[in-house]
Amino acid sequence: MVMFLFLVIALAVVVAAVTLAVVGGGESDGPLPDVAPERLQDPLPPDRPVNRADIDSLRFPLTARGYRMADVDDALSRLGAELAERDARIADLESALAGARAAAHVALHKPGEHGHGEQQ
Repeated sequence: MVMFLFLVIALAVVVAAVTLAVVGGGESDGPLPDVAPERLQDPLPPDRPVNRADIDSLRFPLTARGYRMADVDDALSRLGAELAERDARIADLESALAGARAAAHVALHKPGEHGHGEQQ
C-alpha cells in the first residue's frame, strides 16, 4: 500500500511539473511564446516589373488551413495591376502603330509629295 501511495504522489508531481512547464509557471506573459507567422521567402520584387521567373519561383507558405490569404491576395493584386498596366501600354502602342501606318499609307498615295508620288 505504501508503494502505491508513493507512485500516486510521484505521478502527481510529474503531472504538475509538466503542466507548469507548458503553462509557464508565471514566469512569462502567456502559456507558450507566440511564433511569428511564416511569410513568403522570396516575395515579388517591389523595385521592378514582375517577370516569368518571379512567378515560377513564387511559393506560398502553408498554414493549418491552406495558404495565407493575405500573401495570396497581395500577389494576385500585384499581378492584376501589372497586367492591366501592360494591357494599357500594348493598346497605346497598337494605336500609335495604326496611326503611323495610316500616315505612311496616305503619304505614299499623294502625288508630288516628297518624291513618293505616282510617276507620270
